[in-house]
Amino acid sequence: MSNSSFPTEFLLLPFADTRELQLLHFALFLGIYLAALLGNGLILTAVACDHHLHTPMYFFLLNLALIDMGSISTTVPKAIANSLWDTRVISYVGCAAQVFFFVFMFVAFVTAEFYLLIIMAYDHYVAICKPLHYGRIMTSRTCVNMAAAAWGSTFLYAVLHTANTFSLPLCQGNALDQFFCEIPQILKLSCSDAYLREVAFLIFSFCSGSAFFAFLLLSYVQIFKAVLRIPSQQGQNKAFSTCLPHLAIVSLFISNIMFAYLKPPSISSSSLDLLLAVLYSVVPPAVNPLIYSMRNKELKDAVRKLIWGMFFSAHKVFFTLQK
Repeated sequence: MSNSSFPTEFLLLPFADTRELQLLHFALFLGIYLAALLGNGLILTAVACDHHLHTPMYFFLLNLALIDMGSISTTVPKAIANSLWDTRVISYVGCAAQVFFFVFMFVAFVTAEFYLLIIMAYDHYVAICKPLHYGRIMTSRTCVNMAAAAWGSTFLYAVLHTANTFSLPLCQGNALDQFFCEIPQILKLSCSDAYLREVAFLIFSFCSGSAFFAFLLLSYVQIFKAVLRIPSQQGQNKAFSTCLPHLAIVSLFISNIMFAYLKPPSISSSSLDLLLAVLYSVVPPAVNPLIYSMRNKELKDAVRKLIWGMFFSAHKVFFTLQK
């Protein structure tokens, strides 16, 4: 196979052509990235340190926060560095690594998110519909096994996708119409009909995701039926405030990803693809901590306690050093 079939580097799509806009993008994405790390990091630490949050729902929330941190760390740092140094280049190995981690932490992360959200839906269903059996059904071992199955299947999915994509010869240049390495953009560079097997794999993945989403909706139909039978209005409000943010996150993923991958070619453009990529790869990890904690008093109290504890510890260390 000739060297031209496997380029040594790829050119990513820049966010702007002028230096001023590149620096603006650098500052904006750096702020979003740091906010996402801070928000998800606080959730991780609060859930890990507060024994009151050692329940199945918060265990799965911890997993989702970890995935959010990994997904945004896969694409945004490289985009920030490229904007700062005014470059578009990413090496072949770097692109392959980005595809693997993007698939692991996002495209398949969507699969893992589906797994974990379905598990959380089941957790909500058992807690609301069968509260007396909750402790027996949602044991620690059950939660760990479910999470391990989600992570394991995601890792296998990422390995298969990455190996399949980068085994294809590429002869349509090395310029990608995206700000990070993404499988559909790499497939456009392929000069072999073998790319059809990857397309078939993506279609199978989409069908699997649709089945998971249908199961998720069915679970929530049962949850809402049970919630409406709760006699007190306060109990209904508490249950809905727990479930609705969960559904909001699912809707955000579904709408953005389906439109991005299923939109007709006639309305496709680099600017639109760039905007959609930001909406499904950058925005969700940044806003998820707000959505999950907005109506969750237990989590807000734990985060507040954690922040005050960190503040007083730093204050104590400062005064100790002054002496």
